Amino acid sequence: MADFIRARSAEQKEQRLEEIKGAARRQFSERPYHEITLTTIADELGWSRANLYKYVTTKEEIFLLLAGDECGSYFQALLAALPEGCGLAPDVVAEVWAGIANAHQEYFRLGDLLTTIIETNVTVERLAHFKGGYYAKVDEMSDRLPRILPIAPERVEPLLMAIYYHAVGLVSGCWRNPLVAQALESIGRGRRQVDFRAEMRDFIGMCLAHCAG
Repeated sequence: MADFIRARSAEQKEQRLEEIKGAARRQFSERPYHEITLTTIADELGWSRANLYKYVTTKEEIFLLLAGDECGSYFQALLAALPEGCGLAPDVVAEVWAGIANAHQEYFRLGDLLTTIIETNVTVERLAHFKGGYYAKVDEMSDRLPRILPIAPERVEPLLMAIYYHAVGLVSGCWRNPLVAQALESIGRGRRQVDFRAEMRDFIGMCLAHCAG
């Protein structure tokens, strides 16, 4: 086991959390959530579970941090790609938005777990911090989109939620779960191939048309 040196400053603590998140992120890209444990994360880092507990107390705390990172990255990309006064037509906005969603599939894959699992086993303080970051981005989008398209500010949050939950549902169909593949094969059914970007483009375009109507 590698030598573990406990963080003595806020900067060192942040570095340790980045190491923890990195291990969890790598494992999440390769295996189902239920196969990831504090033990598998500690083992990858070469730490003991006791050392891991110095920074987090549950697996869900780690994944809430990941969800916060992915959420921030997704909204930052949207705001950067849709600057105020850009003059993009709705179909172009839908295309751009779909491309960003496609590049941030991990955000939506985490969303499949967020409300039912991750948010049920973290502290109120950690959850409040996560929610605060999310709603800050929602407020930015509620200010930005009406400056690009004829959408009332109060319709932006429902629009974001509709797009989010549609993407969460779609991305689960894109994840290659070997158990699902075996089950479908056993009943003689093939798995529908999902073009995530194309389906998101069409759905976002439909939502924009509805909100601007």
